[in-house]
Amino acid sequence: MNGDKSVDSEVSAIDACDLKMVDPGKVAAVRRSLPGPEDVVELADVFSLLGEPGRLRLLMSLLEGGEMCVCDLAATTSMSESSVSHALRLLRAHRIVSVSRRGRMAYYSLDDGHVRMLLNLGLTHTGHSRTTPVASPDTAVQGR
Repeated sequence: MNGDKSVDSEVSAIDACDLKMVDPGKVAAVRRSLPGPEDVVELADVFSLLGEPGRLRLLMSLLEGGEMCVCDLAATTSMSESSVSHALRLLRAHRIVSVSRRGRMAYYSLDDGHVRMLLNLGLTHTGHSRTTPVASPDTAVQGR
């Protein structure tokens, strides 16, 4: 356990300021540019919806397959139709998926290009993080 404590203290040292000094101009500019509290809550809701593996499998299926019905989504994700329907209701309520009806069939798709972009970026990030060593903060700044 002693090894764990030294790692924790090293991480804490990295995340702390050596010199306690605030840049008021930068703090004010960043605060002005931050989204409002309602927007932050809505974004957190979207990310929490994306954080559940079943819903994420549904979204990845829609990303790959385009428009799909509940039956096809259930077969693709190995989820029950009831679970798929419940998840789609949540995703639709948050404008992550949309539905179009043709006769008695309902077809779901990703709501817009922003959702596609978010999923693609997430996939790129996770694929990148598996194949590329993590850069130190100094290296990341030099690479800009």
